[in-house]
Amino acid sequence: MKLSLSNAAAFCLAALTMYNPVHAADAELGLTLVTELAQVNGVALACQDTAIAAKAKKLMLTHAPKTPRFGSAFEETTNASYLHQVRGTSACPDASDLDSKLNALAKRLEDSLPASPPTAQ
Repeated sequence: MKLSLSNAAAFCLAALTMYNPVHAADAELGLTLVTELAQVNGVALACQDTAIAAKAKKLMLTHAPKTPRFGSAFEETTNASYLHQVRGTSACPDASDLDSKLNALAKRLEDSLPASPPTAQ
């Protein structure tokens, strides 16, 4: 079996995760927060609250690691939340309630996934 660069990188990341369970726990907490953020985003999109949706997207881009796992979790949960709101019988929540929930999530994201410095382009 030929070891490619991507396979070697995946192996190293897996090994680091095994030997650093705190990092793995942080990643799981971060993923949980991203899915909570996506739930708010889906409801905001379904209720046509573009300000809340834009704020949720900005928080995602600022705090979440740029990985397929986090991106997929955000996208899939946003879609599920959107469909649940559109197909459900419950009314859209008050904009101030969504904003409060988003502000609480922003604080938790800042604590768990501090914003990374911008990359040079």
